[in-house]
Amino acid sequence: MNETIEKSVFEEIPTEKIYSQNTILRGTFFAGPLVAGYCIAENFKTFNDYEKARNTWIITILFTIGIIALVFVLPENFPNIIFPLIYSGLSAYFIKTFQEKNIQNHNERGGEIFNGWRVALIGLISIAIFMGIIFSLAVFLNKGL
Repeated sequence: MNETIEKSVFEEIPTEKIYSQNTILRGTFFAGPLVAGYCIAENFKTFNDYEKARNTWIITILFTIGIIALVFVLPENFPNIIFPLIYSGLSAYFIKTFQEKNIQNHNERGGEIFNGWRVALIGLISIAIFMGIIFSLAVFLNKGL
């Protein structure tokens, strides 16, 4: 029994690009959770799921605030690798749970993905924002003491 799968000539090829799981995870590991939040939210917008895009930003902002708060209370000898592992792992879980099928469908229909250089730029912007917040808080807290 030989089955053939026919692809409809009327099937639309996606016109918008998305971020692949691997690109998001690499950017997240090296540049922080803001990269994941931005890329995952943009994918949700491309998939026309604006509520999940909004929720992604809420989770990202709360998580980032939590990390910033921890930076000021953890001991100096705390292993730095823990944070990238945690937020990369959480990002992988959210992508797999909420976007994996849409990403596969997008790729199967011939949709394009953003390249790693774009995520690298997003990562640099993310690091600048993150460090700006931390330094501003450090200056503010030192003046208040």
